[in-house]
Amino acid sequence: MKVIAFNGSPRKEGNTSALLGAVLEELEDQGVETELIHLDGPLSGCTACGKCWEKKDGRCALDRDMVNECIEKMAGADGIILGSPTYFADLTPEMKALIDRAGFVAKANGDMFRRKVGAAVVAVRRAGAIHAFDSINHFFLISQMIIAGSNYWNIGLGLHEKDVERDPEGMGTMRTLGENMAWLLEKINE
Repeated sequence: MKVIAFNGSPRKEGNTSALLGAVLEELEDQGVETELIHLDGPLSGCTACGKCWEKKDGRCALDRDMVNECIEKMAGADGIILGSPTYFADLTPEMKALIDRAGFVAKANGDMFRRKVGAAVVAVRRAGAIHAFDSINHFFLISQMIIAGSNYWNIGLGLHEKDVERDPEGMGTMRTLGENMAWLLEKINE
């Protein structure tokens, strides 16, 4: 089993990365192969060209950034984790571009992500994280994915780089998310 995680933060080693790392560490401890990909922007948003519906080749017609590579990784994984910091109570533009373009390509190609396990992870300074958390989960739901949960919302608090590591509840939530995601993946693959 493999889980692919995407860090939507412009800070490659920031709070979102630390939260994702905690989830991935727990998944690895449970025997799940993992990979972390940093969304190296800028990523272009969907242009509504409709080529994904015409070609049905599992790819976005825009081929000037890393989104097609990400779509390929998502299609090959059993689980997908999308992580974003909260900017003005929403996702980063890179994460939104990935969601929109991957979502349309997946829909156009027979719901490519159907029945994969998904999890949202959000870093926040103080407030606004629930909207970002919901936005990611809406992508999972419309993609017919199964959402893994934790003992609280998958959110960690921090302002400066690695501040979330001093949020014991947030880091514990990430470890529990990793445990639950591993358990769910095992049950689905029985």
